[in-house]
Amino acid sequence: MNNIPKVKIGIVAVSRDCFPESLSVNRRKALVDAYKAKYDAEDIYECPVCIVESEIHMVQALEDVKAAGCNALVVYLGNFGPEISETLLAKHFDGPAMFVAAAEESQNDLSDGRGDAYCGMLNASYNLKLRNIHAYIPEYPVGTAQECADMIHEFVPIARAVVGLKDLKIISFGPRPLNFLACNAPIKQLYNLGVEIEENSELDLFESFNKHADDPRIPDVVKDMENELGAGNKKPEVLAKLAQYELTLLDWAEAHKGYRKYVAMTSKCWPAFQTQFGFVPCYVNSRLTGRGITVSCEVDIYGTLSEFIGTCVSNDAVTLLDINNSVPADMYEESIKGKFDYTHKDTFMGFHCGNTCTSKLVSYSMKYQKIMARSLPVEVTNGTLEGDIVPGDITFYRLQSTADNILRAYVAQGEVLPVATKSFGGIGVFAIKDMGRFYRHVLIEGGFPHHGAVAFGHYGKALYEVFKLIGVCPDEIGYNHPAGVPYRTENPFA
Repeated sequence: MNNIPKVKIGIVAVSRDCFPESLSVNRRKALVDAYKAKYDAEDIYECPVCIVESEIHMVQALEDVKAAGCNALVVYLGNFGPEISETLLAKHFDGPAMFVAAAEESQNDLSDGRGDAYCGMLNASYNLKLRNIHAYIPEYPVGTAQECADMIHEFVPIARAVVGLKDLKIISFGPRPLNFLACNAPIKQLYNLGVEIEENSELDLFESFNKHADDPRIPDVVKDMENELGAGNKKPEVLAKLAQYELTLLDWAEAHKGYRKYVAMTSKCWPAFQTQFGFVPCYVNSRLTGRGITVSCEVDIYGTLSEFIGTCVSNDAVTLLDINNSVPADMYEESIKGKFDYTHKDTFMGFHCGNTCTSKLVSYSMKYQKIMARSLPVEVTNGTLEGDIVPGDITFYRLQSTADNILRAYVAQGEVLPVATKSFGGIGVFAIKDMGRFYRHVLIEGGFPHHGAVAFGHYGKALYEVFKLIGVCPDEIGYNHPAGVPYRTENPFA
């Protein structure tokens, strides 16, 4: 994927001076060997400068991993570890940090070969909290070399998202459409996350679009669109304008990202957009999102932020959908009941006009936008990408700031069922266990908007950790509680 960071993790081993340093040296080597034997060796860098036992060692190690180009850090407790120096590593490192500890190797070496990192991890976590440092600690952070290597591999997508946010600029065009208070976006929390935002007028975008009218690159983009759409190219007459718009967005992103490395975008895509630009932007939004440049509609700033996080975590295209409509009872009876282990209330349809990229649709065609065409001439609503969403595992999630600047999030894993939707737009039949209760006690009770981001695969574990690491209180991260685990607001007598 373009537009997301490449993570390089520096592994720094630490040692308490009253424990054998050789434990940390040998265990670090075994950890690095285990990682490189199973995963991409370019993910990690073994800091060879020193085993950190003091604050001076800490500074030397930080300088070394920085010089090596590391943007994430693993503090490895090969033995008990120096609680001050090791937590200062995380404090002064400019990026996400993870703490992991070595398990004891053998009952035959529990004298000079005992490291007590099981105990040291407790002191490390206590000191992290004293210093208000958010570090990633796995569910069970003490393990063998191979187990710790697996934990570090799970940290890679988490780190990628956190690193990406620190270098992200969101570019928006226009205010929210009328009656779209649901997509309100208090920007204070964006700055708290390290995200920059540039807000522009629709007129700015329209002016730039008009200046691209004779762009010599348009024919090549049209040809690329034709190749992608194939038989689904039902509106060829609008491709040149769509290509002009795509180049407008790409040039704007390049010219306006400033010192940031990554860009996400969102725009006011109705109602005046159609009459002035002469098309709908859905297909272009889908193409850019498919490359990793997430573009949300309806000026959903936290929607495109959520998409960017999901792209970093999954290293794949994502989409943004309305949590849109219930599955009709006759469709459930005919196509789901008895074939899949879901109740009717576990199901719903996720829909949007046409912003899901072609790689995530079973079949697709570029048509006109049916809802908008009810009140506008059809010819100005061309440009939407329609098709049923590919069946398979998904994660529905969102990060949102409330009106009073509290960060909230939710994560729910489920699947898109292989059921024909018999409808229009980019749409799928979704199933999430206990969705009915989740809908009531997380989405409604939490005040979340109707837009949800969709990652194609089960990424709940990583997304949950990302949200914690960037400062979302765990009490504010909703998930679909299984039966028997009540929500705080759930009526126990219902």
